[in-house]
Amino acid sequence: MNDIRVAVQIEDISTVKKKLSFDVPWTNVKNELDAVYRKVGKKARIKGFRPGRIPRGILEKHYREEAEEETVSNLVNRYYWETLQEKEIAAVVQPQIEQKGIEADKNFTFSATVEVEPVIDPVDYLGLDLEKEELVVTDDDLETRMNEMRQMFATMDELHEERGVIEGDFVTLDFVGSLEGERLKELQSEDYLLEIGSKTFVPGFEEQLVGLKQGERKTVVVKFPDQYPTARLAGKEVEFDVHVKAIRIKILPEIDEKFIKNFEHYESLEDLKSDVRKNLEAEKIRKIASATQRRISDRLLEKNTFEVPESFVERQIYYMMLDMQRRMVSGGMDPKKAAEFSFKLHDQFREEATKIVKTALLLRGIARKEGLIAGDDEVENEIREMAVKRAQDYETLKKSSEKDNLMEEIRSEILNRKTYEFLETKALITLTGKGTKEMPEASK
Repeated sequence: MNDIRVAVQIEDISTVKKKLSFDVPWTNVKNELDAVYRKVGKKARIKGFRPGRIPRGILEKHYREEAEEETVSNLVNRYYWETLQEKEIAAVVQPQIEQKGIEADKNFTFSATVEVEPVIDPVDYLGLDLEKEELVVTDDDLETRMNEMRQMFATMDELHEERGVIEGDFVTLDFVGSLEGERLKELQSEDYLLEIGSKTFVPGFEEQLVGLKQGERKTVVVKFPDQYPTARLAGKEVEFDVHVKAIRIKILPEIDEKFIKNFEHYESLEDLKSDVRKNLEAEKIRKIASATQRRISDRLLEKNTFEVPESFVERQIYYMMLDMQRRMVSGGMDPKKAAEFSFKLHDQFREEATKIVKTALLLRGIARKEGLIAGDDEVENEIREMAVKRAQDYETLKKSSEKDNLMEEIRSEILNRKTYEFLETKALITLTGKGTKEMPEASK
């Protein structure tokens, strides 16, 4: 017996959510149920009956629940997916199904509520008003970076004068922290080396050590941040008994011709400065590009308002939480504590996650309208550049990318970059920043 056409009603709950209601005629239900029982009968083992020869009544007695569950599953899947294809509905997650099961001689009804990708038709994306920092590397920038390099090759010496601790000193400490009069082992250390001004300790701790002399003790009171990973300490006031055991000073090398001996490939100080300036310029190019992309995103979001599927936002939040976990673990935090801490920030990530999702959809829509694509040759070149940066074999990296299903992600990143570049070329740009680009001293 042929199936009768199923009645389907589609309700737009929002721009990103639809409810599909199905009314399946009993004839269709019976046909499917009969087919399921035939399959069950071939496999069933019931004492006194041969497989395939078991009466329907006996099968229903033993396998009714199993058969009806399979029938419901088959009907839901069949008509749901057929409708998605027929109506060209772009579902983005598994649907939420509501049904009350099968009743003899009655139509089977069920509903499927599903999130769908919004239809984005970006507007007002040409001629964006943008501010863009001018590419300028000043002598002050160069001096700052050279001083940073001095810090890398600094040495320490004992303090030979009678004075207290100042910023930049390295102090050797014994300390123990107490919470509400209870000493805590996790806040206790001996011979702890701390650079004053490094801001590596709890805010306010280092500042209270300034002026202390070698051998002196002090009670230091600090309040731990509200978001401190250890819940016991978060937002709490802690007393530290601190003993300054030793004070050492940092000795910085002079920036002269002797300084280049710390490096392998420079014949003169001017060669080093020229290379540093080039690196600063490359860094600034990346920084300016990133800032410009953020400004483009902000302008696009100002001019285009729309809903996004909650599942998209939740997925982005998950990626952000995972990234934070990885960074905290790489910084030495216990993996379990890192996971707990990042989970607490779930809601705080929502606004930024929503912005990221909306921007991605807008860029995709603009690329589609403007005919922008990321070709296979561009993907190949991207992988080659990645291989060079990572010092990996190209073919190995390509195969691993294909295996891990990263090719489309790479293609998407390329397309996003091209779309940003397209929007920038069409934008009305005002350059900001003072001065003109300085030339390397070696070429003056």
